[in-house]
Formats: sequence, structure tokens, C-alpha cells
Amino acid sequence: MAVKSKKGLTYYLVYGVLYLHALLPFRVLYVLSDILYVLIYHLAKYRKKTVRKNLLNSFPNKDREEIIRIEKAFYRHLCDYFVESIKTLRISDKEVKERMKFLNTDILDRWYEDGRSCILCLGHCANWEWVTSIGLHLKTKPLLGLIYKQLHNAATDQLFLKIRHHFGATPIEMKSALRKMIKWDQEGVQMIVGFLADQRPGRSQDKYWTTFLNQDTPVHTGMGKIAVHLQLPVAYLDISKVKRGYYEGRIEIISYPGDGAVAKDITERYVRKLEKSVLREPAYYLWSHNRWKFKREGGGA
Repeated sequence: MAVKSKKGLTYYLVYGVLYLHALLPFRVLYVLSDILYVLIYHLAKYRKKTVRKNLLNSFPNKDREEIIRIEKAFYRHLCDYFVESIKTLRISDKEVKERMKFLNTDILDRWYEDGRSCILCLGHCANWEWVTSIGLHLKTKPLLGLIYKQLHNAATDQLFLKIRHHFGATPIEMKSALRKMIKWDQEGVQMIVGFLADQRPGRSQDKYWTTFLNQDTPVHTGMGKIAVHLQLPVAYLDISKVKRGYYEGRIEIISYPGDGAVAKDITERYVRKLEKSVLREPAYYLWSHNRWKFKREGGGA
């Protein structure tokens, strides 16, 4: 009981501090972002070895100068992402609609009108926290779900759940995703469920191996399996950073029931689209994640 109380106290202390920061205008938050960049990149060197290794392995043909340029741009963007996530606690619907735009939303509206739920998959590119505002751009009103992996730190996990629920999305813990989606399907609830499908699978989890950014890469199979099991169409959200604090997400069809795609096909199509997004704007991908920690058994070093 004492442990739970301590976690609760930590959450409210952190939430209170961040809420006060969320009251600040963007121009002030970006000054804080610039200061944070100096602290985490030059002083703390936050996960710098991991970032450098990931960039070198992903772009073997780029010289050291270009790798460092991308590295610095990544850390600047990471700090922007952090303050923008904090701002989500107090951002208005009007302002987020101006800063996060979506193209081809008619695809999702048409699927809804046809009586279909769907999966919207994306990667850790640009600003994925504002994707939950997509409901503000739709003519239809499906249930919006977001699959997430529970964070180890309880206070941080609660905080991000608060942020991701801000625009009415329902966070769904990864382990219960299939069960909840089957339940909604049986109840006739039409849903758009977002999958951040580029997280690293655990050693014991089912995985699909492919080549991603010049590296042998394991990918979660859950999204493709759920799409096939529930006969759901799948779309990819290609997010690009227009300028500081402004993003654009383009919706592209990956698969549709009846097109013959099996789970492996859906996963591979997703990986190829994500790779294209990363190659276009490499500085805006989450390089600090140890994505390639595990190697394929018998697949070499």
C-alpha cells in the first residue's frame, strides 16, 4: 500500500510541475527546449552511444559529418517533442488542429460509413502524441483507440496515459489489445485503433524478421494478425514535420479485407512505408530507442 501511495504522490508532483509548464506559450516552451538540448546532448549525453550506433548502422554510406548533423538535429527535435507533449495537457482543439493536420481522412470516413472498423499504424516519427487529435478532423465519430506498451516507471506511465487521453482516445495496453478489440467488434462498436508498431518485440514474443534501415530487424506481428483475424482494413500514417511545432499526417492504404494479404504481408508493407518516412526525414525518428538490441538466432553478429 505504501508503494502505491508513493507512486501516486510522485505522479501528482510531476503532473503539477508539467501542468504549470503547459500553461506557457509555445515560444517560451521552445526556449526551454533549446536549453534542454544543451543539457541532454552536450552535458548529460543522453543515450548518445545508442543514437550514434543506430545512425551509423542505418546509414553506412553517410560520412561522419552527416551522421553528426542528423544526430544533433534529432536531439533538438526530441526536446521539441518533449515540450510539445507537455503542452498537450493544455492545448486547445483549435490550436492542435492548426498544428497537426491530416490528409486523406476521407479514407477513414468512407470505411466508417461502410460499417468497418480499421487499424491506423504509424511509427515513432515526428510527433506521434498529437495523432490522437485525428478525431477532430473526421466527419464520422468512431471510437479512437491507441495501443501502448506500459512504461516501467509508474508515474511516467500515468502521465503519458493522461496526455494520450486528452483528445478522447482510449489507451489500450498492448497485452489486452486483441481481447478488447474482439469485444468491441462483437458489440458492434466501430473503431479506429492506432498501432505504434515499430517497438522492439521481447525475446519471447512472436516476431517477424525483415530488413529495416540496412539491418536485420524483428517486428511485432500482433497488428497484422489482429487485422486478419477481425478482417480490418489497415492504413499507414506518414507523419512529416512541416516546421517547428507543425506537422502533417498523410493516410495511405496498406491492406483491405479480400485483397489476399496475410499478416506477414501487412507487416512487411508497414515496414517499407515506415522506412520511406525515416529516409525522407531521418532526424525525426526515435533513434534513442535500442531498436536492434536482439539479433536473430543463427543470423550472425
